[in-house]
Amino acid sequence: MHYLAFFSLLIALLFIVLNGGISTYFLFTNKDVTVNLKLTENVQKSVTFLVLLSSVILLYALGVRDFSYAYVHDYTDTFLPLFYALTAFWAGQEGSFLFWLLSIALFGFFFLFTSSYQKMTGRQKVMFWCFYFLIEGFFLLILTGPSNPFLKLSPAPSEGRGLNPLLQNVGMIFHPPLLFLGYAGFTIPACLALVFWLEGEYKEWIKIVRPITILSWVFLSVGIVLGAWWSYMELGWGGYWAWDPVENASLIPWLFGSAYLHFSIIARKRSSLYKTTFFLLHFTLIACFFATFLVRSNVVESLHAFSSGGIAWPLSIFMFIYFLVILPFFFIPVKSKKMDDLWTKSGFILITSWLFIFLGIIIIIATLWPVFSKLWSDNTVGLDATFYNRVCAPLFIFIAVAMAICFILDWKGKIQDKKMFLFSFLGFSFSLALMLFNGYKNFFSLLGVGSSIFSIFALIWFTLKNRFYKNINMIGIYGIHIGISLIIIGIAISGPFKHEEEFILSPGKEITMNSFNIKYKELIHKKVPGIEIFEGVFDIFRKGKKIGELRPQKRLYAHFEQPFVEVDTYPSLGTEVYISLLGFDKNKNVSVKISLHPAVNWIWIGSFILSICGLMACFSRKKA
Repeated sequence: MHYLAFFSLLIALLFIVLNGGISTYFLFTNKDVTVNLKLTENVQKSVTFLVLLSSVILLYALGVRDFSYAYVHDYTDTFLPLFYALTAFWAGQEGSFLFWLLSIALFGFFFLFTSSYQKMTGRQKVMFWCFYFLIEGFFLLILTGPSNPFLKLSPAPSEGRGLNPLLQNVGMIFHPPLLFLGYAGFTIPACLALVFWLEGEYKEWIKIVRPITILSWVFLSVGIVLGAWWSYMELGWGGYWAWDPVENASLIPWLFGSAYLHFSIIARKRSSLYKTTFFLLHFTLIACFFATFLVRSNVVESLHAFSSGGIAWPLSIFMFIYFLVILPFFFIPVKSKKMDDLWTKSGFILITSWLFIFLGIIIIIATLWPVFSKLWSDNTVGLDATFYNRVCAPLFIFIAVAMAICFILDWKGKIQDKKMFLFSFLGFSFSLALMLFNGYKNFFSLLGVGSSIFSIFALIWFTLKNRFYKNINMIGIYGIHIGISLIIIGIAISGPFKHEEEFILSPGKEITMNSFNIKYKELIHKKVPGIEIFEGVFDIFRKGKKIGELRPQKRLYAHFEQPFVEVDTYPSLGTEVYISLLGFDKNKNVSVKISLHPAVNWIWIGSFILSICGLMACFSRKKA
């Protein structure tokens, strides 16, 4: 099976190289490409089948714990539950690259049957597959070379090393694959953009790629949020975003992708900024590879980065070649209309887009600062979360402000609806008064929450007035912005106003934090196969009434020396209680970290709304 899986990938690479060469010959010699089109499409179908076959073989090996596969040995053991064993598919570098390639292949396969593809000319289709095969070929070259997931161990070990306990969390079941689906989804729009620009069609492609681009952006968004939720629930440090290089890596393509989506609105609606829109799309895809480079190159240190595995240079070369491919397009003269004035809807969409871009550039520079600092110092200097919170957080708040103004103005710069403005302003004022009444006096928090509430009220007004609830596409678009507004509210309150303390408690002792009383009852010791568990039991009281019981844990896993924390929370739409069990002694005294997180659950609620409405936004603008 090892050889079948490996040679399936090798044959897929051979098919791509041969057909890519033939297709390029047909294009450059101006021969009738329709002769080669059917073969090219069949090659894509064959590549999809071969990659799927290899993936199924790896999944089967993970499921049965076939430790003759080096990959299975490195990321599973006999104690691991089946669903975690299967999700080890993307736990390591080799498997995650295979899943990324599988996603690209499947996206390409399904694109064959879309109406957008059927409307393309034969020449456009062949050109598209030439570009698409280059990207698929790169992954196949990696998987059959430095990052082979089918290396064989002989004799096969009787036991595996096990999956990192930090990855044994429901968030990590969905977080990595959603990121890779997002990365993969941007491949089709990027290749289509190249094709249409070569054909001199600078606007048509934007509408064609819109659904797949939104879908990819949604996958990426939900993947990032699930990563934040995993960090919040699994690492036990009491937060959801530490500005770790790996966290930053996935945020960079999201920022460029968000900027592209907003620029594409101006290009479609106002027939301007075609060139900027084109390059932003490609920078988004390059950023996806750059994110992978950061995680897998050992350039920067991170809690959950992979080792290089010999792919740092191939990734660097690929990104450089990609940049050289798109660079000549910058010099193509393109006719477009003059940009509207700044104080218009398109003007503030433009401001929003550039804020996304500035954020992306700042995060790239800050993440690579240890590398840059080597130029003038032997000791590398990294930038901590304080820098990011001071510089990036205000920019995110300004995005919320710009977004709110976008909903006020029309394309000519006038207020769209004075009643809507009054309705939204009342929501803005009430939210500020409520925050001040509850003691939340941080300027940027007030601005972020007020602007978000303004946007939500405006979106509700337009939805009801224009009966957008009958249009699934508009529900999706407006719902995405409502979800983002709720996320901003959660971040603006939970970050600056988190209350956190560490305590050493003996059984029966009770402490007070704000309006909560927390009583430590006992420490329970228990065992399950492969895990030894120490569980603290805490009663939570508010105003003298018991409202819940929390059971944070300290776990010892087989094959891992260090203990791992399992936090527990008392969820609330207001303030959430969060407890981490840091340590204990033989007398059952415990060391705990207790955090109070106001409004944190609005981040997850907003993310849920974003994900559902994002899928709805991919539909056409017909009535539901």
